[in-house]
Amino acid sequence: MAATLTTVLPSPELLPDVLPTERLTATGRPAPEIRAELRRIPNVRNVFTLLGLYVQSFGVIALAVWLNHPLAWIAAFFLMGRSFARYAILGHEAAHRLLFTGKRPNDTIGRWLVSYPAFVPFDIYRRSHMAHHKEEFGPDEPDMNLYNGYPLPRASMRRKLTRDALFVSGWKNLKPLLSSVRRRASRPLALRIIGVQLVIWAGFALAGHPFLYPLLWLAPWMTVWRVINRLRAIAEHGGMTRSTDRRLTTHHVRQTRWARFWMVPYNTGWHLAHHVDSGIPFRNLPKLHEELVASGWIPSQLEYPNYRALWRALASG
Repeated sequence: MAATLTTVLPSPELLPDVLPTERLTATGRPAPEIRAELRRIPNVRNVFTLLGLYVQSFGVIALAVWLNHPLAWIAAFFLMGRSFARYAILGHEAAHRLLFTGKRPNDTIGRWLVSYPAFVPFDIYRRSHMAHHKEEFGPDEPDMNLYNGYPLPRASMRRKLTRDALFVSGWKNLKPLLSSVRRRASRPLALRIIGVQLVIWAGFALAGHPFLYPLLWLAPWMTVWRVINRLRAIAEHGGMTRSTDRRLTTHHVRQTRWARFWMVPYNTGWHLAHHVDSGIPFRNLPKLHEELVASGWIPSQLEYPNYRALWRALASG
């Protein structure tokens, strides 16, 4: 797909009008019988997914302690940034009530075991995120500042990523949590998040390594995760526009194992399919994407070959 400094929007000829079909509605959502199948939430598998998240995150730290080698510490630092991407995406899944079928276990686990460890105020995030889904780039879009203004000059992109990598953006995100403790209305939520962080720190202290919390928990969240989050977010919606056609609000990028490992876990890279039908659990997003491709609604020319190609288009000046 060609891109210029003024737009990364697909050309009209890349948006074939092929819907509805027997299997897809006019908006791209599956027909009822197909949608019912795709909307099934695999509770048991998601329990193991959650356990796997904890094994990967705390296991990385334990391995670094065991090896006690400079390269192991450096690798753990970067891998923990990747772990926060995984906490964020499972929190996103819980915000859509797609992590577990029961509302109470979904929300309780989504808050205490997924979002609060990653400094995310779960219920506030849910309200904000639902506004995002209601109308991308609309008047109530909460992330407009993150997505708007692309493509931009490469120097500007470098400045943003440098701020992300050097704690500036991290402090900007942490400061509201700390200041919320002083306000009566926001204090209970802030204390819950801080309480979970103290439990994590206490766990490291009981294991004899209290320094691990600032070194391999807080610092990667404030640096590596901030870079990953920006790169992922702009790859989802950067430079797109307000429209009822989701192909004009959301990019589609070919998924690779490397990208899924570092930045877009749990099928979140199939983001166009997610915005077509946000009620489908992450495991089935590739299936919906296949339906959209088979119908001709997503032609091959609409797909970026990899994330690097899209980032180059978004910072093309």
